[in-house]
Amino acid sequence: MTVTKRNEYPRPQFVRKEWMSLNGEWDFEFDDDSVGEKEGWYRGGHDFSRQIQVPFCYQSQLSGIGDTSFHDIVWYRKNFSIPEEYAGRRLILHFGAVDYEAKVWVNGCLVAVHEGGHTPFHADITDVLVEGDNTVIVKAVDYSQDFTLPRGKQYWEEESMGIFYTRTTGIWQTVWLEPVSETHLKRIRLTPDIDTNEIALQAFIQGPLSEGKIQLKSVIRFAGELVSEDIFSVSGNNEFRRIRLQDFNDHHLGRWWSPEKPNLYDIELTLLVNGQAVDTASSYFGMRKISVEDGVVLLNNRPYYMKLVLDQGYFPEGILTAPSDEDLRRDVELTKEMGFNGARKHQKIEDPRYLYWADKLGLLVWGEMANAYKFTENYAGQITREWIQVIERDYNHPSIVAWVPLNESWGVTDILIDKAQQQHALALYHTTKSLDTTRLVISNDGWELVKTDLVTIHDYEWRRDVLEDRYSSVDKTLSARPGNRWILVPGFPYEGQPILLTEFGGISFKKGSLQEGWGYSGASSDEDFIKRLADVVLPALSSPVLQGICYTQLTDVEQEINGLLTYDRKPKIPLEIIRKINEGQQP
Repeated sequence: MTVTKRNEYPRPQFVRKEWMSLNGEWDFEFDDDSVGEKEGWYRGGHDFSRQIQVPFCYQSQLSGIGDTSFHDIVWYRKNFSIPEEYAGRRLILHFGAVDYEAKVWVNGCLVAVHEGGHTPFHADITDVLVEGDNTVIVKAVDYSQDFTLPRGKQYWEEESMGIFYTRTTGIWQTVWLEPVSETHLKRIRLTPDIDTNEIALQAFIQGPLSEGKIQLKSVIRFAGELVSEDIFSVSGNNEFRRIRLQDFNDHHLGRWWSPEKPNLYDIELTLLVNGQAVDTASSYFGMRKISVEDGVVLLNNRPYYMKLVLDQGYFPEGILTAPSDEDLRRDVELTKEMGFNGARKHQKIEDPRYLYWADKLGLLVWGEMANAYKFTENYAGQITREWIQVIERDYNHPSIVAWVPLNESWGVTDILIDKAQQQHALALYHTTKSLDTTRLVISNDGWELVKTDLVTIHDYEWRRDVLEDRYSSVDKTLSARPGNRWILVPGFPYEGQPILLTEFGGISFKKGSLQEGWGYSGASSDEDFIKRLADVVLPALSSPVLQGICYTQLTDVEQEINGLLTYDRKPKIPLEIIRKINEGQQP
């Protein structure tokens, strides 16, 4: 097997030129008896017996291990040395994601503890570094059979089955080092306002502010042309400015972001101390607005029909981790080539590089939390804390137009009758809105919705005449109860929200060497698959009720064979036929 390395810059929304990837070969060890911490493995003396390719989880083939059995505690070790040009600066150690709990030691000193399998964390390791070789050791703990853990599609049995797939344990996104000044930019928050043609800039600054005169310089360009340049004084660790984009906007269409025209502005921020630049970071933003007015979904103040595809974000050799950045880009390209304008990233907090390509190439994205399956007070805290981190990480991406904290009552299985679970869904809805007022929020995608910006329905009916009748009027749609589920929880009446069909289709069709598989309804040939696809898509597109769809699904995943593409991204039927159907034409 060819060794694959993920060495592209991992944080495209906040780029520094100087950084050092720690991906590649690490020492590795299973700790099935949970003795590592007691025996002091973090001190560096333990003889690790394996090697692993980071950032691929040990269950994946690309890790070099490929063991899918239960090993809930794993350890990593890597030696590294600091480049001479980093001398005199603070050094930050970053982790893109470690599933589920992580402890990190550098040279035997504990530098970070993190909970949450899908969100980034970092540590300033400057004060524990030594000359020459340094050692970073990571202990990751996953709980393979804990139903309260936010886990998405990761199965709690050793062998995947049905709609549940192989687990991911430990490091599964990039690890890297980054030198920064004592006072530096920690993160930024960019909020577009197309109605005023302004971008709101919030800069979070780390470090002392009493070392002299501190200023922040912002430079905004569009297609290389200077749009705005400004320098302002920094008086606190959280600075806020609104910057008017003084540019000709072609009736406000020429520079707005949309899937059809994914226009992006570049922004460079430089932190100055006594006139000297001490930190520079570059980013980008899209002038884009998603809203609902009078029951209609609007993109940039104009009605917009969402044609989404359900995308699990799994890969045959890497599981949750794409083999390369090009694989992520290709998923976006394939989605667009089939005539979709968006993707619902299902039960996965996706790699920021995917979101970069969605921003760059033009694809709407629904950001969805990886859910748990059992409600407890501890679960409520775990999922809420991690969801807040998700929103912070991905806030700046113009492609993301909706947030989905819950799916199909996973983790809140008694929401129809349990007041605590109803309040939990409401709390996630309002927490999301409190952190992000600019996007739509779906409280519980699929059914049993409480307060929600969109009414979203999952319906795997395959008969064309039934679908045509069911989605011919609002009353028929809301009273249908696909899967024998209430669409809205009693006590939360329909308030005129836009209605979308956000899971449907799911037509299983075997292609290639796969001998058996799982799906919602089955096709026997290319011709049968095309007919069945048209029979579910065309009634949805012609419905006077629906304002958007999300077809299940982009690719096969392991034993689930209801993708438009095989697991290795080969089209089951010509892409132009799928595009024709998505354009409302009978093939």
